[in-house]
Amino acid sequence: MANTNSPYGFRPVGKVGQNADNQGQSQYEIADDYATSIFQGDLVSMASTGYIAQAGVGDIGLGVFWGAFITKDPSTGKPKFTNYYSRTNVATGERIDAFVYDDPYARFQIQSDGATAQDNVGNLFDIAVGTGSTTNGQSANVLDHSTAGTSTGQLKLIGFSKDPDNVIGSDYVNCIVTINEHFLKQVAGV
Repeated sequence: MANTNSPYGFRPVGKVGQNADNQGQSQYEIADDYATSIFQGDLVSMASTGYIAQAGVGDIGLGVFWGAFITKDPSTGKPKFTNYYSRTNVATGERIDAFVYDDPYARFQIQSDGATAQDNVGNLFDIAVGTGSTTNGQSANVLDHSTAGTSTGQLKLIGFSKDPDNVIGSDYVNCIVTINEHFLKQVAGV
């Protein structure tokens, strides 16, 4: 059975090693009226402003965005939890809290856009940023197979999903990765 082209961004699946896996999230802020949508499962980075932003190709990752709390929804005037951030859902001057899986040792599942095979395990890759869904809030980030073996890739491939329908070596394979270029590792000097 062939793999399906159905990107979903990053999904947390555990941690590297035998340490406790609590799948915890940290809270960061999104700048008021930030002009780019951030979808559940998008890789995010720390902007020079101190706010988080959707990570682009080559950006140092902070973690994976999983939702936001908006202090005042412009349509209802009430607080709102949402699984994706859209500038159109936020009234100017409101605080926007983002929930991010930011553990530097977290493992994530992500779909590859190419025929990623077993001999790619251990290689570094960058992401390809797609346009997320405004219907369900889901990311369209994928592992960019064409960047295999780059010396400064954002992600490190450590394996593949154990799903029996996941065909390793075929297009759209579900990969297990860690964030190679991680903001918190650099801050700690690890």
